[in-house]
Order: sequence, then C-alpha cells, then structure tokens
Amino acid sequence: MVTVEASGVEQRGIEHVPDEERYGTPRRQFWVWSAANLSMLPVGYGLLVVAIGLNWWQAMLAVVIGICLSYPLVGAVAVAGTRGGAPAMMLSRASFGVLGSRLPTLITWFTVVGWETVSVALGALATRTVLERLSPGLGNTGMVAVAFAVIAIGTIVLGVYGYHVIQRVQRWLTLITAVVTVVYLIVVLPRLHFDLSGGHAGSAVTLLGGIVLVMAGTGLGWLAAGADYSRYLPRSTPKRSILGWTAAGGGVTQGLLVLVGVLLSTSDPSLAAAVSRDPIGALAAQAPTWFLVPYLISVILSVTAAGAVDLYSSGLVLQAIGVRLPRPVTAGIDGVLMIVGGVYIVFVAPTFAAVFIAFLLISGVAAAAWAAVFLVDLWLHRRDGYDTAALDDADGRYGRFNWAGIGSMVIGTVVGLGLVTSADPQLAVITGFLLPDSIAHSPLAITNLGIVLGFLLSGLLYAALTVRTRTAAREAVDVP
Repeated sequence: MVTVEASGVEQRGIEHVPDEERYGTPRRQFWVWSAANLSMLPVGYGLLVVAIGLNWWQAMLAVVIGICLSYPLVGAVAVAGTRGGAPAMMLSRASFGVLGSRLPTLITWFTVVGWETVSVALGALATRTVLERLSPGLGNTGMVAVAFAVIAIGTIVLGVYGYHVIQRVQRWLTLITAVVTVVYLIVVLPRLHFDLSGGHAGSAVTLLGGIVLVMAGTGLGWLAAGADYSRYLPRSTPKRSILGWTAAGGGVTQGLLVLVGVLLSTSDPSLAAAVSRDPIGALAAQAPTWFLVPYLISVILSVTAAGAVDLYSSGLVLQAIGVRLPRPVTAGIDGVLMIVGGVYIVFVAPTFAAVFIAFLLISGVAAAAWAAVFLVDLWLHRRDGYDTAALDDADGRYGRFNWAGIGSMVIGTVVGLGLVTSADPQLAVITGFLLPDSIAHSPLAITNLGIVLGFLLSGLLYAALTVRTRTAAREAVDVP
C-alpha cells in the first residue's frame, strides 16, 4: 500500500523507495517519457539533421538509427532504477564510489539544468515568433517576458511537487499536445509541396554525423533521468517491460516528430535557416493564422512538460552531489538557475543554433561516458541489486572512490571531447584538440564520432579494470 500522499509535495529525494511504496505498471513510463518529448522541438531536429548535408531519405535513416541506438540506453538505466529503488546518480555511487560519484554527478547536473533552460527559452522564443505573425509588434519584450514567466512558473511548480503530480499531469499534457500536433500535421501537410526526388545525397561520413547528432539530441540527453521514475515501480516488474515502455515512450514519440521535420525540409529549403534561429516558432510559418493560438498553447504546455521532467531530475542530482537540502528546495534552486540561463538565451544571446548544437555534443560526450561505466557496472556487478545502505556510506562496501569508474569516465570524456567539433567559438576551445588539422578541416570532423568512441572506450576500460572482481561484486546484498 502506498503511504506517500500522491497529491501533495513529494518529500522523498534521493533516498531508497521501500517496497511498500512502489506501485504501478511499466506502462506509466510511456506517459512520462512521451509527454517529455511530445513537442514541436523534435520537428526542428529533423530540419537540423538535413541541414548538415543529407538528403531526405538519408536523414530519415539517420533518425531511425540514432533513435534505436540511444533510447534503449535510457531504458536500461530505468531498469537499474527499479532494481535499486533510487535515482540513477545515487545508484552510480556503486560504480564511482560514494565520494567519487560527485564528479560525474556535477557534470550531469550542469547538463540537466542546461536542458531545462533550453526548454523554457524555446517556449519564449516561439511565443515571440507566433505573436509577431499574429500582429507585427505584438511579440514585444513585455509579452515575451510574460510567456517566459508562465512557462518558468509552471515548470517550477510541477518540478517542486514531484513524481506523483508529474505522473498525473503528464498524461493530460501528453493527450492535449498530441491532439494539437496531429491537427497541425493534418492542416499543414496538405498545404505543402514535397520534393521527394532525392536531392543531393551526402557522403557516408555525413550520414554518420547525422546519426551522432540524432543520438545527442534524443536519448543521450535523457540518460541521467532514466531511473528517476522507474524507481517507484515494484521490484518484480519485468526488465524487458521497463526497458521497452521507457524506450517507446521517448523514442517512438520523438522519432516520429523528427521524421516529420525531415519531411518538411523537402517542402521549403529556407526552413532550416529559420529553425536555426527559433526551432519551434519557425514551424508556425507553415500553419494558417487561425491555428496559431492553439499552436502556441500547445508549445507552452509541451515545453513546460519537458522542463518539469528535467527540473525534477536536476533537483535529485543536486542532492546526489551532496547538497543536504530537501528535494523541493533543490528543485527550487535549479528553477532559479533555469530562469537566469533562460533570460540570457532569450533576451541577450545573439544566436541559438550554434550554441545549442555545441551543447548537445559536449553534454552528449559526458553523458555517454558516464552511461557506459554505469551500464557495464549494472551488467557485470549489480545483477543481485544494490546495497542501498552502502550507497550513502563512504566507509561501506562501495568505498569513497572507485578509481576504475572515475578513470574510465574521465578518459572516455577527454577522448570524446577531443574528437568532436563546435561551431560556437566560445565552446570550441574545449573540443577538437585531438584532431589533426588535416582532419579538423575535412568532412570527417562533422561526424563527431567522439561521442560513440568515448562511450565504447569508457565501457571497455571499466570492464577490463573490474571484470576480475565480478564474482565478489555479485555476492548477495541485503534487499527488502
């Protein structure tokens, strides 16, 4: 029987969820992940994938492969959440050490706060574009500020209330956004003229770059949040169901919308340039005027839903770093940071696309390296579960520092960053330093395979360094 008040503010933070408070089925995962990804932003991703030099069918292939490679990783992290009954960054103390986990957790915290900031900023940017289309001058700073405030407050309220309220609200947000999105497609697609003759095909190298970009913009961005909701599922929930419903909720929903963006690129080549300035608002140009208000409402709801999922996770991550404050307070702190970052993007920053893509790639490298260590540790050493008491005990079985995990992630991250590139000059200083000039200025550089290579390197290193301890690590642990 659940003892937690499902309609009040969730007080539980990173601590273990006892069996008597677990409930529900893995299908609940579908609604959470679908709501977090059901927006017009993935449509903009599709246009960005085409913009790197792919024709429409190559871009669609890149989308399918990128989704299929990235979202099962989110599902695998969700399996760990049910097995350990705690958020992913808390569980990762087993693979990095209780104190050593603060390094990857800090990096993850910056990444998740970045994603929630992007969500709020995109909603405000879309508001400006749509209002200007409705009436020139209507998208002034005051109106944009009001929209920004509404989205930010909604995101913070949901994030502070926590898991139970998010679960209940997300289903309705998913349905509302889904209806508006379907109507958008029904209204817009017949008005467009698609050129499916093939266009100029990109090289195999460019195709690889498209796959990596899709991975970074979809599943890899959600890895750290993979266990935050599955931890409430009963321990006996089948692993395949957890993995499948999590991957389907995010992957199918987001993948279909990205494919729509690819299709739109064949109707209007200028869309890619507009999307680089405003990934969601630019798509309103295809809609009739009467549909703009429902479209804007849907955008506000969808970015609020996505931001709330990130804000909830970032509050848990902040606790996992070692901040000894209640979860609602840490979520509120991250909400303030989200507002500061969003104000910069909306009202100060001159461009969006270059910074956004660089953020995707850099955060993708770190997320992939962390996930490789975490998942290899889960596969090799945690089949009997986690010693939940030891996760919060620096002198316990997991120790203060697991140098195998820390070293593997650091090496994978450094190598990954050294092999990706950034169009943003401010962020370029920490990327591409391992690429010779002959490659850095060649088409091979845009593949950004550093994300994949960093993932493989971190995982293989951790497996090689810890495989001898597998038998000891799989000793029975005390689980309720």
